[in-house]
Amino acid sequence: MSAFSRFTPLASSLPSTVPFVGPEAIERTRKLAVKARIGANESGFGPAPSVLEAMRNAAHETWMYADPENYELREALAIHHGISRGNIAIGSGVDGLLGEIVRLVVEPGTPVVTSFGGYPTFNYHVNGYGGRLVTTPYLDDHENLDGLLDLVIKENAPLVYFANPDNPMGSWWDANEVLTFAKALPETCLLILDEAYCETAPESAVPSVRAMIGMPNVLRMRTFSKAYGLAGARVGYAIGTLGNAEAFDKIRNHFGMSRVSVAAALAALNDQAYLRDVVKRIANARERISTIARQNGLSPLPSATNFVAIDCHKDGAYAKSIVDGLMDHGVFIRMPGVEPLNRCIRVSAGPDDKLDLFAEALPKVLHSLG
Repeated sequence: MSAFSRFTPLASSLPSTVPFVGPEAIERTRKLAVKARIGANESGFGPAPSVLEAMRNAAHETWMYADPENYELREALAIHHGISRGNIAIGSGVDGLLGEIVRLVVEPGTPVVTSFGGYPTFNYHVNGYGGRLVTTPYLDDHENLDGLLDLVIKENAPLVYFANPDNPMGSWWDANEVLTFAKALPETCLLILDEAYCETAPESAVPSVRAMIGMPNVLRMRTFSKAYGLAGARVGYAIGTLGNAEAFDKIRNHFGMSRVSVAAALAALNDQAYLRDVVKRIANARERISTIARQNGLSPLPSATNFVAIDCHKDGAYAKSIVDGLMDHGVFIRMPGVEPLNRCIRVSAGPDDKLDLFAEALPKVLHSLG
């Protein structure tokens, strides 16, 4: 009897895959050292000194489980947003929360609507629970809200995913358009509004928390992984109605949070001055990435995130050659996965010394490609 016969038919049918190839794997397989890690949309500026101090202090208590109710962090977030802690669910980053939402909603064959080329981890979770992905193409490098809505209605889909600002293109919709889209959805369809990059977006792009808090078919995703600089700590949260937030208690890993990570998130939330400074540094880095692109005959796209998508004016094979060529110089970046988005490369904001390496390597790679 093979080992696979012990698994469910669904699990046996799935490929053993990782949605993202990390720089560590590239270092192992290509025997190259990553000198500039500017591809995973992490914050190379790191967390605040106050956060690092909180983590060091919390390390002495790491022998204990974290509070399974996440009371302190939920209370702090509730005060920060001016809502009830009952409207908040804590999870291991947006990725962990996405998996839990899919588990709550999706059964084998359930239609799930998203954008073709959108965040692949969501697709990974949908496939993992046997859902049927239904996609609509991007329109002018934006997620197509009308296309998403049409598919939801056509498929009678109970779940739709939409990121604002968007990954991988960095584009965004204004808050009033987001609200119009959410209100147009059938009551039977739950909107996952992924706002992982909301801290780096224009204020006009993000609906106020109170504007959507009473909508029973909306769950908003937030994270400490991006602007707060805590990607490795894995802390995210969902904002929704009391019923939606409490639903996570049915299936979540109640001891899934680290005490060190929770302490980091609390300290990060408390240090908004550092966050404001980092957001300015990210904006400056985006401008520099855009300048480097233009100097090399490429076209940066407008971005409300901590990265810049850069149009290389050819096809996906050419963009991949640039990605691979930069890695030969120790510069790790990524690119979108499907046409026509994969005409672009994607470069994360980072400190000047890392962008110096990108600026030095890019013209060499482009010259080598002819």
